[in-house]
Amino acid sequence: MTAMTSTSRPLLNRRLAEFGTTIFAEMSALALRTGAINLGQGFPDTDGPEAVREAAVRALRDGRGNQYPPGPGIPELRTAVAAHQERRYGLSYDPDTEVLVTAGATEAIAAALLALLEPGDEVIAFEPYYDSYAACIAMAGGTRVPVTLRPGGEPREGAVHRRFRLDLDELRAAVTDRTRLLLINTPHNPTGTVLTRAELTAIAELAVERDLLVVTDEVYEHLVFDDAEHLPLATFPGMRERTVTIGSAGKTFSFTGWKVGWVTAPSALVTAVRSAKQFLTYVSSGPFQYAVAEALALPDDYFAAFREDMLAKRDLLAAGLAEAGFEVFKPAGTYFITTDIRPLGAALSEEGDGFAFCRALPERAGVVAIPNAVFYDDRAAGAPFVRFAFCKRTDVLEEAVRRLKSLAG
Repeated sequence: MTAMTSTSRPLLNRRLAEFGTTIFAEMSALALRTGAINLGQGFPDTDGPEAVREAAVRALRDGRGNQYPPGPGIPELRTAVAAHQERRYGLSYDPDTEVLVTAGATEAIAAALLALLEPGDEVIAFEPYYDSYAACIAMAGGTRVPVTLRPGGEPREGAVHRRFRLDLDELRAAVTDRTRLLLINTPHNPTGTVLTRAELTAIAELAVERDLLVVTDEVYEHLVFDDAEHLPLATFPGMRERTVTIGSAGKTFSFTGWKVGWVTAPSALVTAVRSAKQFLTYVSSGPFQYAVAEALALPDDYFAAFREDMLAKRDLLAAGLAEAGFEVFKPAGTYFITTDIRPLGAALSEEGDGFAFCRALPERAGVVAIPNAVFYDDRAAGAPFVRFAFCKRTDVLEEAVRRLKSLAG
């Protein structure tokens, strides 16, 4: 049946007209239909620590969080978030006025942009970008201005593969009188780049010089590898007072379905973000908030073991992809590997068309991946790059590597 309207105007708000069904839904459906191993969407295939899951069960049984929790989040979690920021980074936040609990990092991003932007404001975001960035900027009436991370330069000393790099001159040139906000993601999804101290220093100096607000998505803060180091932008001179920092439990504790995220920022910024957030979900994840409060207090051994496990999985998949014929950009963070498909040859790589390659890969090799072009405004710049997730069981990754070897003949 065709939907009926009283006018000829399209049903979908024009700000969202460019956003259809996400590539993740398409590729996950393709995995189900073909029986392929899904290395596309970034969710683990095992649960996180049993003690944390049991903490959620206890909260449910004790009746904690089964009704609406407080709007800013339960005090226990806000206190735990503040303690985490202090212990890890020396950042001091008042849990009563400078911490806000959200329905995952995605809501935190949406609420921050809806709160801080006026129609016509420009937002600079690194390209490729997490797909919700573009949609949230559009919903807020802002204009996104991409600054492209590009593969280049020599590998860091001791590294095997090149990485995607930020051109600081291009970033500076992108700032105009209409620029309101920098949207920063480090560790960066999908490229796995972790911004260096020098890069972050330059970003901070630019933000202060041009009086810009900054929203930083740091959900992969505990997944940095090799010689990389996660440095919150709020720790740099002049940045705490202008930075909204976003964190999340899903990636760190492997409970992505719980949707528990948070914002830390000065009270004026938190108040602004909360003003938008209260009309999105209002509150969410009541019992899970108690469990995440306990999770954030886990000993350092947990975070180290989690990182080492993911490092081993990264190396397993990276080696397999290289053996299959991909150029591999070994990530310094996150749990994604970006590859260049062109070394596979014109026929196998669909002449460098990542969309066509990913749609053919399940039938060709029994594996699902994501074309990075969906994360670009400049689709041509992202066309040959494809992302694989390694946050899966070791035996699943081993089978995926075995299947991908068929690409090498």
